[in-house]
Amino acid sequence: MNFAETEISGVYLVEPEFIEDNRGYFTRSFCEEEFAAAGINFLPVQSNVSYNKKAYTLRGMHFHAAPYAETKLVRCSAGKVFDVAVDIRPNSPSFKKWVGCELSRKNGRALFIPAGCAHGFLTLEDDSEVSYQMSPAYTAGHDCGFCWDDPAIGITWPGEPKVISTRDADLPSLDEAI
Repeated sequence: MNFAETEISGVYLVEPEFIEDNRGYFTRSFCEEEFAAAGINFLPVQSNVSYNKKAYTLRGMHFHAAPYAETKLVRCSAGKVFDVAVDIRPNSPSFKKWVGCELSRKNGRALFIPAGCAHGFLTLEDDSEVSYQMSPAYTAGHDCGFCWDDPAIGITWPGEPKVISTRDADLPSLDEAI
């Protein structure tokens, strides 16, 4: 695996190393030793899947409040998504900055998102599936979020959402959320 740190401290684009032959390919999706060698302390305790029927389904922007903040390794196991992390750590030099990247089954990339960052995505194809490895385990009642189109953040999405939950559509601004 290759780790490329983004402009947000602690957020990494994880590029797989494919071993290909006539059957297809093999790649490692997680290795504690490789993460540690890159300076990332991450040991997932929970895995989740988000299946999305339609292209331009938006989920986000979500985070867990301290002390239940979640660290996530996110990949797209089917279809294609535009995945976004936003730094919501008030004392961080990159506070309110965002990074986005295309994750797909084909490119095999993952986005590592540390605690203190919000996460969301927009599907770019029908039948897109997003897989998460997380730590700590989800704790009900501490989930928070802010609106996907908050002008104070200015995320440049690759399209307008066509499917969004009422909950996500009604989220407050980041300033109101934190």
